[in-house]
Amino acid sequence: MLAVIGAVPDQLFPLTHGPVRLTGGHLVINGLKLPVNRGTPALLAAAVKASEWINGPEIYAFLVGDIGKGEGSRQLYRFLTEHLSGFDFQVLTFHYLQPDADWHNKVLFAVETMARRPVLIADAGFMYAAKMSGQSPCYDFFTPDVGELAFLADEIAPHPFYTRGFILHQNNNVPDLIKRAYQHRNAAKYLLVKGEVDYIANENGIIETVDNPSFDSMEAIGGTGDTLTGLLAVLCGAGFKPVEAAVLAARVNRWSGCYANLSPATQVAELIGKIPPALSKILDGYHKDKTGFL
Repeated sequence: MLAVIGAVPDQLFPLTHGPVRLTGGHLVINGLKLPVNRGTPALLAAAVKASEWINGPEIYAFLVGDIGKGEGSRQLYRFLTEHLSGFDFQVLTFHYLQPDADWHNKVLFAVETMARRPVLIADAGFMYAAKMSGQSPCYDFFTPDVGELAFLADEIAPHPFYTRGFILHQNNNVPDLIKRAYQHRNAAKYLLVKGEVDYIANENGIIETVDNPSFDSMEAIGGTGDTLTGLLAVLCGAGFKPVEAAVLAARVNRWSGCYANLSPATQVAELIGKIPPALSKILDGYHKDKTGFL
C-alpha cells in the first residue's frame, strides 16, 4: 500500500485518512469529494489512475484542510506523530504541508517506529521542512523544480524566501545546483528535478535526463509537477528501482501531455486522463528491452 500525505486548500476540509478512489472526475475519500486540480489532489489523482492501470498498490491518503495558516498542517503533523507506527506502507509521499522543522522531526521519528521502513518521497512544503531540519539524507527522493532546487543548494537559507540571489540566478545551471545541494547534505538519496529538462541525480552527479517529448505549454500548466511525483510514487511502490522509477515517471508524464494535446488552457485533469496510454507506451518499450532504459 502507498500513502500520500498532504493538505488541500479548503479550511473546512476535516482531517481524514483512508483509501482514495477517482470517480467522475473527483477524488473520493471516506465519502468526501475533492476536485482534481493542482497540488495534493493532482498528485493523488495521478497516482490512483496510474496504479489502477498497472494493477499497482492501493492508494491511501492522509489529508487535512489548510489555506496557508498552518493550523490544519499542525493537526495532521500531530496525528501522524501519534499514529504512523500502526501503519504499514511500501511508500510514503509527503506533499503540501506548512513547513515546520520541529513537527517534521517528530513525524520522521514516528516513521522509524513503523514495522518496516517505507520508501520516503518528499515534495513541496515537506521537502522544505526536511531541508530546514537538516534531515534531507533520510529521504529516498526529493522532487524539486529548479527554483526549489536553488533553496536546497543554499546552505544558509532557513526558508525558500531567503534563498540568496546569486544562487537563484543559477537557475539555468542545474548540474551545479545539484552538486551544491549534495555538498551541503541538503538533498535526498535521489533527486528528480522537474522542468524543461527532467534530471535524475544522486550524490555522484546526474544519472539520467529526460527531455522528450517537450512542450512549452507544459510548463504553464499548474499541477504537472504534482502528477510527476504521483507517478514516481506508484512506480516505486510497484517495485521498480529508484532510477528506473524516476526515468519512467518522467517519460510517462511527458507522454501524457502529448496525448492530451496540451495548450496553455489545458487543465491538469486532462493530462491525468491520458496517463493509461502513456504508461502502456513507456512500459511496453521498457519490457521489450530486457536491459531496461539504463
